[in-house]
Amino acid sequence: MKIGFDILGGDHAPKNCLDGAILAAKELPGDVKLVLFGDSDKAKEYFKQQNIDPEQFEYVHTTENIEMGEHPTKAFSQKPNSSVFLGFKYLKENKIHAFASAGNTGAMLVGAMFTVKAVPGVIRPCITSPLPKEHGGFGIILDVGTNADCKPDVLYQFGVLGSIWAKEIYKIKNPKVGLLNIGEEPEKGNLVSQAAYNLMKDAKDFNFVGNIEGNDLYNDKADVIVCEGFVGNVVLKNAEQFYNLIQSRNRSDEFFDRFNYEIYGGTPILGINSNVLILHGKSSPLAIKNALLLAKEMVNAKLDEKIKQVFQ
Repeated sequence: MKIGFDILGGDHAPKNCLDGAILAAKELPGDVKLVLFGDSDKAKEYFKQQNIDPEQFEYVHTTENIEMGEHPTKAFSQKPNSSVFLGFKYLKENKIHAFASAGNTGAMLVGAMFTVKAVPGVIRPCITSPLPKEHGGFGIILDVGTNADCKPDVLYQFGVLGSIWAKEIYKIKNPKVGLLNIGEEPEKGNLVSQAAYNLMKDAKDFNFVGNIEGNDLYNDKADVIVCEGFVGNVVLKNAEQFYNLIQSRNRSDEFFDRFNYEIYGGTPILGINSNVLILHGKSSPLAIKNALLLAKEMVNAKLDEKIKQVFQ
């Protein structure tokens, strides 16, 4: 297995990227190889300084990077030697089995959509985020930013994609799917929510438990929480800030400590023909390590193949 990683992407590249790769290499099994996309000369020099054998990694050399502030579509098409572009090129050619980056999120989404492309039948690929549960374990919420506005059939498909992820990665046998709304009753919410409810209530593709409200996000009522990307992103950023506020007050709590993004590493793009992980731009070495370990789990689970089977 080969996992590609962009060492030029992120707010603290390449140092955090290289430190994260070192941590991941210590925990990955021997049959998994990390392929680093970026300045190989600087990477090898840094590894030697850290008394790390540079030969335990593979390299695709480039010094060109898609910067955070660049227009994703233009930059992706105009920078064919960038680390992100080359990563998707290798992914499409099956030279690597997964690709991860803490760089320009828009460029990662463009690369996923125009290089490896969406699984046939998937209307809108999406990204998801874990939600810690009060009594242990995790649920997920999707979409959290890719699709600000969604039609009811897209929300239905999020239920399918989220169920597959919950089953294969979190090992939840029959994930409960809930539709995030402003009330539990079927008639509550805007027109999109009402129409989505009517589609999902008779679903045979997943275990629908009905509407759930914001105060159900962290309990056991649902394992997969479906919403539009606009709403999901607000929920995600609110949870992140709540964690930051607790930390800034020097408080510690076993449950709230699980809101730390470093534990999860990255978020997958679900519904595409390969395995792609988007990392937070500020990712620490710990977050990067956990993202690369998650990439390995995605490949082992054959997640992309299982999604294809469901949508055939």
